[in-house]
Amino acid sequence: MTSPVPAGADRRIFIDKQSPKAYHALLQTAEAVRTVAEEAGLDRVLVELVNLRVSQLNGCAYCLHVHTRAALRAGDTPQRLGVLAAWRDTELFTAAERAALALAEATTAAADTAAQDAARAAARAVLTDDQTAAVIWVAVTINAFNRVSIMSRHPVRPER
Repeated sequence: MTSPVPAGADRRIFIDKQSPKAYHALLQTAEAVRTVAEEAGLDRVLVELVNLRVSQLNGCAYCLHVHTRAALRAGDTPQRLGVLAAWRDTELFTAAERAALALAEATTAAADTAAQDAARAAARAVLTDDQTAAVIWVAVTINAFNRVSIMSRHPVRPER
C-alpha cells in the first residue's frame, strides 16, 4: 500500500524565485567564474563543454538545453556535442578539452579521489594552474545550477 501524497506535494517550487537573494548570489558567482575563465585564457567552447558534460552527468535537462545553445553560439559543432557523452572514444576533442572534461567529471563525482588525482595530473600537463582552477570553478558552479534546476524542475519547452 502506498502512502497518500500530501496536498500540494507535487507542486513545483522554483527555488530561484522562492529565494531570489540566494539565487542572485549564485548568478554573481557564475559571473566571477566566467571572468576567471576568460582571464585564464579558457576558450568559451571549452567552458561550454564542461557545462554540458557536468549537466549530462547530473541529468539536468534545463541546463543541457541552455548550454547546448550556448556551445553552438560559441562555435562548437553538432557532431562534437552529439558525441560529448563518449568523448573518450573520439578524436574530436583537443588535449586541453579532454583534460578539462576529465577534471569536470572528477569534480562532479567528488567521492572518487583516485579519479581526481588522475584528472588533476592530466590537466596540469596541458593547462596552466590558473586554467585548471578555472575549470574546477566552472564545474563547481554548473553543479550548483544543475541542483537548482533539477530541484525546481525547470521545464524545457519545445522551440518553435
